[in-house]
Amino acid sequence: MNQQHAPAKVILCIDDEPSGLLVRSRVLELNGYNVIAAQSGREGLEIFRSRPVDVVVLDYYMPELSGEAIASEMRRINPTVPIILLSAFVELPESTLKLVDRVVVKAQHPEVLLKELKQLWE
Repeated sequence: MNQQHAPAKVILCIDDEPSGLLVRSRVLELNGYNVIAAQSGREGLEIFRSRPVDVVVLDYYMPELSGEAIASEMRRINPTVPIILLSAFVELPESTLKLVDRVVVKAQHPEVLLKELKQLWE
């Protein structure tokens, strides 16, 4: 019997911090996801415009464009793609929270992000 597996979900990870981006990408890949990594908001938006993705994992605080600005533009381009915001901050502006589907605090164990991703598709 030939079992067909659903194609792996594609996750766009955007973070200006290279080590965090690398570790997060690796954890996601080891858990069966296809990861496209972007080291800036502008790069992430270019990828988002040009390739289909199933979910975005987005850093909140970046120097060039904030996570809120990126999420806002992504909602304009394709409002159906879920966005998980990563933040070192516990308190985020209400305007930001309205743009994203989930928030994960960066200091939390990677399992928390994996659980949030799984819940998006249940």
